[in-house]
Amino acid sequence: MNIYLDYNATTPVLNEVADLVYKLMVEEYGNAGSRTHEYGTTAKRAVELARGQVAEVVNADKSEVIFTSGATESNNIAILGLRDFAEQENKKHIITTRIEHKAVLEPIEHLVTNGFEVSYLEVDESGLVKVDELKALLRDDTFLVSIMHVNNETGSIQPISEICEVLASHEAYLHVDAAQSFGKLSDTLKNERIDLISASGHKIYAPKGIGALIIRKRGFLRVPLKPIMFGGGQEKGLRPGTLAVPLIAGFGLACEIAEKNKQVWQDHAQRLKDKLIAELNKLDAQYNGDNSSPFVLNFSIPGVNSEAAMVRLKGVTAVSNGSACTSSSYTPSHVLSAMGLSSERITGAIRVSWSHITGDLPVHDMINVFKSIRI
Repeated sequence: MNIYLDYNATTPVLNEVADLVYKLMVEEYGNAGSRTHEYGTTAKRAVELARGQVAEVVNADKSEVIFTSGATESNNIAILGLRDFAEQENKKHIITTRIEHKAVLEPIEHLVTNGFEVSYLEVDESGLVKVDELKALLRDDTFLVSIMHVNNETGSIQPISEICEVLASHEAYLHVDAAQSFGKLSDTLKNERIDLISASGHKIYAPKGIGALIIRKRGFLRVPLKPIMFGGGQEKGLRPGTLAVPLIAGFGLACEIAEKNKQVWQDHAQRLKDKLIAELNKLDAQYNGDNSSPFVLNFSIPGVNSEAAMVRLKGVTAVSNGSACTSSSYTPSHVLSAMGLSSERITGAIRVSWSHITGDLPVHDMINVFKSIRI
């Protein structure tokens, strides 16, 4: 039996979420923008219910939730949407890290080609940023700090609370890519110093193609975002287009279920992780990234090539050796490279990720495969 262990790439849709999505596709299929009949009113109610369910995960107000197609779009709006403000204020300095998802790095690189300046917080083998370095990099013209919460490859959990403390007396906007933590490790995201939070539905058992950008107010002041697409006034003018009511409602329900069950899910995930580590220790495995999420483990075994391992694991379990968004590329992981790991350790890196749905991991089968291909 082939067991799916690539939950950091995507998750299955929960049955109750799928049922709701189906109902809103074939029975209550109104346009939330249609105000003249009951179909539109029903759709509007579904959207507003979901907006509240998403907001609840991070203690935001539902008016602060903008629906998008996923965290990639949310990241783009959060970063590129501040361009006009930055140019008007003559504040064109950004701080980020080299281990961000490409959906953060590439929009920032786009701004750099247009006269902006970026400083990168370095990481070592821990995969964690140093808060003191953030203090040193902050400048009067820093308008944005963008740091992911949980790394998609290593699972390393960044010290977001400490980062918030550093920024308490600075005006820079703080953006957190929370694709891997929203609905799973959300408590830190409730910190009101976080201005912008990106989330994806398909990471927490909702359909693909839906996500959110939470835009917290500072008192009564909104983050001065401008749209990066045009054509319609939906989502407070920031994200035009007909609202995907079924996907939005499904995302909202998934958020509600995750919020209710988060501690049970975390405890189960940690038990699975502890069992896997206990067996991998016998092979002298090296773990890539410290302070990592209970839902993922990135490791390298001396003498084991990850590509060879994944081929041999077919039919046993589905794992990965990096981000699904760059899996078509054979270049070394930019995350592990930024951590300063050796080429052997990078080419041997395997990412295993699971969820509350996962039963026992096929640990012994995996260990036998690793032993059989070990050089």
